[in-house]
Amino acid sequence: MANVTTANDVQNPEVRIKQNDVVSITMNSLSPESNLLFASNKGASPDGTLKGYKVNKSGNVHLPLVGDFKIEGMSIEEAETGVAAALSKYVKNPEVEVQIVNFKITVIGEVNRPSTFTITDEKVNLLEALGMAGDMTVYGKRENVLIIRTEDGHKTMKRLNLNNQETMNSPYFNLKQNDIVYVEPDRAKAIEYSSNTRIIPIVTASISAVAVLVAVLLRR
Repeated sequence: MANVTTANDVQNPEVRIKQNDVVSITMNSLSPESNLLFASNKGASPDGTLKGYKVNKSGNVHLPLVGDFKIEGMSIEEAETGVAAALSKYVKNPEVEVQIVNFKITVIGEVNRPSTFTITDEKVNLLEALGMAGDMTVYGKRENVLIIRTEDGHKTMKRLNLNNQETMNSPYFNLKQNDIVYVEPDRAKAIEYSSNTRIIPIVTASISAVAVLVAVLLRR
C-alpha cells in the first residue's frame, strides 16, 4: 500500500524576520510602567496604518530601554527569547510576544473573493488561502495555480497542480509573506458555461411558448 501524506504531515517552513517587516513587540513584566512603553505598538492605528517596529536596513528595531536590537533573520520564537533577554537587564522576568503585523498574501484570478489577506499567525498554506478567497469559481484551473514569490528582491514563479497529491510537498504549497496566488481561468469551461447560459433562456422560452399554445388549444 502506498504511503499517504496529508496536509498536516507537511511542516510549515519557519518564518524568518526580514528587512522592512513591521513587528509588534509587547512585554509583560512586574513593572507596569515598563509594560506601557510597549503597549502602544500593537495592531493598527485609527487611520489604518500598522503599528509596530519596522526592521531597518541594518536589520535592527529600535526598542524602549534596549535601543537598537538586531532582529533580522530570527524566527518569532528566537526574537521573543532574544528581546526578553535584552530587557531582563532593565526589568524583572519580562515575557515578550512578537508578531509580524504586515504578513500578507494576495489571492487573485478565478476565485470568488479576490483580495489581500493579513495572516495573524504567520502560517498559511495554498488551500487555506483559497478558502479565505471563497474558493475557486467554476472557471478556475485547479491543475495550474500560479504562485509568485519575491525574496531578497528576486522574483520566482511556480505552477502547482492541486489535483496532484505531491503538490503538498512543494516548498510553494506553504505560502510566505507577500506571496501572490493567481488562479488561471479554464477557457474551455468558460466557453462551455457561456454556451449553456445562452441555451437555457432559449429552452425556457420554447417551453413557455408550448405551454401557452397548449392552453389556447384546450380552451377551444
